[in-house]
Amino acid sequence: MDVHLSRCLGSSHQTHQNGAQTIRRKTCTLKSAQKIACAGLLYLLVHVLVRARAQYELCKSLVSTDDGAMWEHYACQPKAQFMKEYMQIRENPYLCSDECDASNPDLAHPPQLMADRERSGLITYWQTVTWQRYPAPLQANITLSWNKTLELTDDIHITFEYGRPTVMVLEKSLNFGRTWQPFQYYADDCVDAFNMPSRRVRDLNAANATRVVCTEQYSRWVGSKNEKVVRFEVRSRFAIFAGSRLLNMEGLYTRMESMKGLRDFFSFTNLRLRLLKPALGGTYVQRDNLMKYFYAISNVEVLARCKCNLHASQCVYVDGNLQCQCEHNTTGQDCQRCKKGYKAKTWKPGSYLPTPNGSPNTCSQALAGSSAGSNCECNGHSNRCSYIDFLNIVTCVSCKHNTRGQNCEYCRTSYFKNNSVEPDDENVCVECNCNTMGAFHDRCNGTGFSNVCDDELLLCQNGGTCVQNQRCVCSPDFKGVLCQHSRCEEGKKCNSASTPSLSLALPICSLLDSFNTDVLKKDDVEEEFIKMFLNRKNMSNSSAVFPESPYLNKLHLNLTFLCFVWFLISSKTI
Repeated sequence: MDVHLSRCLGSSHQTHQNGAQTIRRKTCTLKSAQKIACAGLLYLLVHVLVRARAQYELCKSLVSTDDGAMWEHYACQPKAQFMKEYMQIRENPYLCSDECDASNPDLAHPPQLMADRERSGLITYWQTVTWQRYPAPLQANITLSWNKTLELTDDIHITFEYGRPTVMVLEKSLNFGRTWQPFQYYADDCVDAFNMPSRRVRDLNAANATRVVCTEQYSRWVGSKNEKVVRFEVRSRFAIFAGSRLLNMEGLYTRMESMKGLRDFFSFTNLRLRLLKPALGGTYVQRDNLMKYFYAISNVEVLARCKCNLHASQCVYVDGNLQCQCEHNTTGQDCQRCKKGYKAKTWKPGSYLPTPNGSPNTCSQALAGSSAGSNCECNGHSNRCSYIDFLNIVTCVSCKHNTRGQNCEYCRTSYFKNNSVEPDDENVCVECNCNTMGAFHDRCNGTGFSNVCDDELLLCQNGGTCVQNQRCVCSPDFKGVLCQHSRCEEGKKCNSASTPSLSLALPICSLLDSFNTDVLKKDDVEEEFIKMFLNRKNMSNSSAVFPESPYLNKLHLNLTFLCFVWFLISSKTI
């Protein structure tokens, strides 16, 4: 204590005389205590702030236990970063000022100028053509792609030159641009443009935090050229749960766990700007000066992080794509599945709770010989398989994630295969969104077309016909699931000419089925054909074209007549 006081007084040999020295010593002690208290408070404040800022940035740490050192795992996520660096747009620093020509690369305003690095104060911008074709609408779409699922962490800033649009929509996609949903509407009159009331994001509450709103804040003319920026307000939505200064992030993370839609709301793979009406300068369209109406964007800032499902703290840019550096025995672009051999339990995303470290939900190693360990060659969509003796095959049982097939390699009806993900991805089968104009079947691909009996479905062989994407109806001389086996006994000659009427009737049934008609109860006819094929014992018997099937004998002439009439109509003979 004496040493501490002597250091505080600045002299180790100062004499302690009179009351003044005593007062001085007490004053010094008080100041030292204050300094210590202030230092402790400062340390605590810094520690709390750093902890709040660095929350969920560590996936694991080495800890000492009675059994020795071991890894302790935590929920983790990458740091937020500016994502325009990864939009794969080449830099073009050319400044186009007075003279512009879209046909000349040196005088153009290409889209790349929205994401270039502007140096020395020079502003480069993308620009559309002018509104020379008024009153036809002047509209444009700008699509931003990352080929990776991202999560917004701050406001989106879009900087316009020469006026902000009068009407526009910001949209997002969660499936790499296959489908779109609105993020926010912008208009100078929301009721007139979108039949929606005008609302401010700051007026939302916990019950409607994910509501898509229309705002007039960024579209009305304010008479100032400095008003260039249009925002999609993320922080204001975060503030509903974390407070105006975002100090209560625990409240936000807790709500994200209880409201799945909240976290998904800020997730996207693509963004799209739909520019519907250019800036008018606070007046009506001046027909004698249409050259001044156009869109121009100089900068787009998107602050976000890679979505790694709380299984990675790093996200790297490899071969033109963002990729999570997965931990917790997970794998995939978004750490969306367990590694092979670590599927003892179903994959789950990490959890923010309990704070501050969350729950990693680590994938566990499967025990040798278990169904999870063998995985049954089901592409990760089932842990159960069964041996079918008479077919001599092993097939998966209870395929999940809308898959089907022997190895869960195909998609169920009304789903199509997403070739942009791995076969074991749980999102490999996407629900069909067929264009109802022209698509007449319940199974289609990503482009809206119907591919009946294609390579991913039943590929009927030897003239067989696919019925309802479920089975092959074979010609008389063949049998099997895919009509791949001959009915002829080895060493004997088949007489396929003995059943000409049956061969003619098969394509007629197929024709009627493909046009989705109920004429003459086509399903009953097809079932009769199938029963006849299975029960038929002597294929060389030409005395009975339809043995034991009087129903088919009665309808055969009707079917042939309908087919003939259809041929005449389709060839415009009548």
